[in-house]
Amino acid sequence: MPTLILVRHGRSTANTSAVLAGRTPGVALDERGAAQAAALPGRLAELPIAEVVTSPLQRCRETLRPLLDARPGLPVHTDDRIGECDYGDWSGRKLAELNDEPLMEVVQTHPSAAAFPGGESMRAMQTRAAEAVREWNARVERDHGADAVYLMCSHGDIIKSLVADALGLHLDLFQRLSVEPCSITAIRYTRLRPFLVRLGDTGDFASLVPRQEPPAQEATVGGGAGAP
Repeated sequence: MPTLILVRHGRSTANTSAVLAGRTPGVALDERGAAQAAALPGRLAELPIAEVVTSPLQRCRETLRPLLDARPGLPVHTDDRIGECDYGDWSGRKLAELNDEPLMEVVQTHPSAAAFPGGESMRAMQTRAAEAVREWNARVERDHGADAVYLMCSHGDIIKSLVADALGLHLDLFQRLSVEPCSITAIRYTRLRPFLVRLGDTGDFASLVPRQEPPAQEATVGGGAGAP
C-alpha cells in the first residue's frame, strides 16, 4: 500500500494572531508561512509524488502552490474530508478567550466527547479524514502501484487525528501529538498495519530552544504557530 506524506499548511495570519480560524474564508499564509511553502519543493525533491490531495481552504492551496509550480502536470485533487475541523461558533475567536470556555477542558482531556457548538464533533472529524485516507490509499495503489507516494495538505487537528488512527491511539490521547506549520508527517501503509515514519518534521529545531515564558500546558486547538 502507498506511503502518505501529510503536510500541514504553512504558518497563517490566524496562527500569528492566535485566532481559531477553522473554516473561516480568506485566511492566508503570513510572510513566514509563504517562506515555508517556498522551501517545500526542495524538501520533497527526492520523493516521486504520484498525486496531491488538498483541503479546500486557502492556506493549504497557498502552501502547495510552489510545489505544484515546480512539478507541472502533477495531479492535484481537492477533498473536503481533509478540510479543517468545523469549530462552529468557536471559529474566528481568540484562543485566549476560548480557554475560559468549559468545553475547552473536554477538548483537552476527553476530545472524543467534544462537539463544537454549531459545528462538528472531534470524533466525526477523525472518522471522515480516516475514511478519506483509506479511499485514497486504494485509489493511489490502483493507479500507481503499491510502492507509490502521495501527498495530502491539511490542518493540525486533522493530521494529529490521522496519526492517532495509524498508531491505534485513542482520540483522547491525540492532544499529546504536535504538528507545526509546514511540517511533514509520513505514514507508510501496509496490508496489516501502518508505520509512522516521520512526525511533524520541519528540519528546524528552533521550537525546542528554551523560552523565557513557561511552555504551554495544553495543546493548541487547531495547531500552534510553531517556532517564533
